[in-house]
Amino acid sequence: MPDLRVRDSWLPVSKQKPIAPYTLDATLTFYCPQENVEAFQHPDVRAFHAYMRDQYAPPQAGGKMVALLLPCTKSKPYSMSKEHLDINHYLLRQGFEPVGEPDYPLALLQALPNSYPQAVLHNGLLKRDGLAIHRIVVSEPMGLVPYDHIYHWRGKPSLAARYDDPGLFEHRGTSVGLWRSDHTAVPISGGKYRWGNAEKAAYAEAHNFLSKLITAVLTRTQASYTRIVGYASPKLTHRSFLSSKEEKSAAGIVRFKRTDQGRIDLIGVNDHNPGLVEVVPSPEDLAEIMERLTKRLMALPGMTPGAVRSYFASGGGGVTPLILPESLEILERHLKA
Repeated sequence: MPDLRVRDSWLPVSKQKPIAPYTLDATLTFYCPQENVEAFQHPDVRAFHAYMRDQYAPPQAGGKMVALLLPCTKSKPYSMSKEHLDINHYLLRQGFEPVGEPDYPLALLQALPNSYPQAVLHNGLLKRDGLAIHRIVVSEPMGLVPYDHIYHWRGKPSLAARYDDPGLFEHRGTSVGLWRSDHTAVPISGGKYRWGNAEKAAYAEAHNFLSKLITAVLTRTQASYTRIVGYASPKLTHRSFLSSKEEKSAAGIVRFKRTDQGRIDLIGVNDHNPGLVEVVPSPEDLAEIMERLTKRLMALPGMTPGAVRSYFASGGGGVTPLILPESLEILERHLKA
C-alpha cells in the first residue's frame, strides 16, 4: 500500500489505471475529500462541468430513449472495466445493437479480454425494438460523463479516461491526505484511518456540489428521455448522489455528516428534483436478487450463507453486485418498463 503520508507514493498506483493508449494526467488525481473540493477549480474539470451544464445535447434516438446512469470505475476508460464490460455484454446479448460509429482507439482492442466481443467498446446508443439506451457515467469529480465522451472530448483524449479519484470512499480507510496540513484523519487499525471533521465536511461539500451539478444537467436534458434510470450499487457514493433523503433511509444510506460545526445533510438529485432518477436496484429488487442468488448458490456443494453474502458483495467477480445475472435481469426489467 502507498505511504499515506506521501502524496507522490500514490502516483504509481494511479498510473496503472488508464489503459493504453491513455495515460494518467497527474494533475487529475484526487486522493481525499479536500482534494475533491479543490478539483472543482481545476481548469479542465471546470470546463467540462460548464459544457455539461450549459451546452451538452444528448444524441437523437428517433424514438424512445432511456438514460442509463452507470458508476465510474477505477479502470479508464470506463468501458474497459470489469463492471462496464459485463453490463454492456449483457445488453448486447439481450439484443441491443450499437448505433453509429464508435470512436474508441484501436489500441484498446489489444487489452480487451477474449471473452468479450469488440462491440462492448462501442460508445454510441444501444437500440432494440424502438428503445434506445444512452449510457452516462456518474463520476467524481466530473459529475456526468456521457458515453459519447468517454474516449474523446473536443478532439482530444477525454479527461474522463485520464484521471484517478478514490478520494470519496471513506470505507476504504485510505482516502485521506496525511500530507496535508488541514487533515484531521484518525488512525484506526492496519494502517488505515477514519475521517475527521475536515474530511467529513469536505465530503459533504463535494457530494452536494456534484448532486446539484448532476441535477442541473439531467433537468436541462430530461426532455430527450422517456426515463432516467440510475444503476447504482447499494450504499455506495454514486447511489447517495442520486437518492433523496427518503430513498437513503430506505436503502440504509447515511443521510448526513456530523462535524464539529454541526450536521451537514447529504442532498441527492431526487431531493432537488423529486422522482427525476429511478434508482435501481430498489430495496425490493435487492431482496429479490438476494433470494434468487441464494437459491442458485446454495445448490452448490459446501456453500454457506456467509459465502453467499460475500459473493453478492463482490458480484462474484471482485467488483460489485451490479454484474450479477440476477441484478442484470432486474436492470433489463426497469429498462423495458
